[in-house]
Amino acid sequence: MKVNHHALELEQNYLFSEVAKRIRAFQAANPSRELLKLSIGDVTRPLSRVVTDEMKAAAEDMSHAETFHGYGAEQGELFLREAIAGYYAQRGTQIAPDDIFISDGAKCDLGNLCDLFDADNTVLLPNPVYPVYFDTSIMSGRRVIFAAGTKENGFLPMPDHSVHADIIYLCSPNNPTGAVYSREQLAEWISYAKANGALILFDAAYEAYIRDPALPHSIFEIAGAADCAIEINSLSKTAGFTGVRCGWTVVPKTLRFDGASLHDMWFRRMATKYNGTSYIIQRAAAKVFSPEGLAAAHADIDYYMENAQIIKSALTAAGIHSVGGENAPYVWFEAPAHAESWDCFDTLLNQYGIAGTPGVGFGTAGQGWMRFSSFCTRETANQAAAYLAKL
Repeated sequence: MKVNHHALELEQNYLFSEVAKRIRAFQAANPSRELLKLSIGDVTRPLSRVVTDEMKAAAEDMSHAETFHGYGAEQGELFLREAIAGYYAQRGTQIAPDDIFISDGAKCDLGNLCDLFDADNTVLLPNPVYPVYFDTSIMSGRRVIFAAGTKENGFLPMPDHSVHADIIYLCSPNNPTGAVYSREQLAEWISYAKANGALILFDAAYEAYIRDPALPHSIFEIAGAADCAIEINSLSKTAGFTGVRCGWTVVPKTLRFDGASLHDMWFRRMATKYNGTSYIIQRAAAKVFSPEGLAAAHADIDYYMENAQIIKSALTAAGIHSVGGENAPYVWFEAPAHAESWDCFDTLLNQYGIAGTPGVGFGTAGQGWMRFSSFCTRETANQAAAYLAKL
């Protein structure tokens, strides 16, 4: 028996595991000190009552023979896929329910999609970006190249037409930088993908946080995307489902590569390796897309975005350059005094009790930068801001 040696090429400590390790060490050494956690992007607001009431009703259905549900449809229940299609339609984007696949979250889909692609593909990643894109590509034995995000390009790298790629990961709004691609920029990426016969994997997990009406929420708002893109989304940050788990992936039937339908391949993969998201969870997810469900979700999003503005304003007051925070729940800032990311992390933690996330953990282009998450309580945001304004 031989192991997958590509998996051994990864850093032994996953970024967020190392952050958690250092936070635990700080708390053990300082049991009486307050921890202001702006690091891992987990939500702090509870699920809305409209969602939990639906979960209770669905659970009650499971206790009666006439309303009991066993195995569900491989793609997910039609009522949820139709609700998601309706959500897209509200912004004028037409997505067929048959092109939507329900899962237990975007992170899982982003990794599982690797099953569809040959190892002999070159993967293009923005740098910095969410670590899962890089880790799953390396584990699959693929060659990875990068498009550098910098202070000068607003951490929105654009394609280099002299470089060839087969699979392109884009995240907009971006995690960790909070930067958002414009329609014109996404159109250029689509043009590049078509010229290279490449596929775009578009992570739209934070689209609900976009406030600027000129910015696109979905890559399918851009002409030509249905021929070269798959979109991945989730309710984790939209409706607080981090501990509930429900997401979806849009795989248009028009997607054909190497003579094969990616829609049919993904359907076959889901039928083979996944037994479906819980019926109870799908009922709750569908309720999110009702008028009252969306109102509750947007109220929580407003809360987190106000946190982001509090944090960003404090950094500005201290003369620290930052991006993000206007159309995303993350604030990406330059480490004071040109410090390296982990040194800045340790200083903020040990001197002020503020836990952020080192930018270098998201890629080499993140060295010297830090990420703050606004998924905290208002009290934490205000206290952290009071310290940050004095840096």
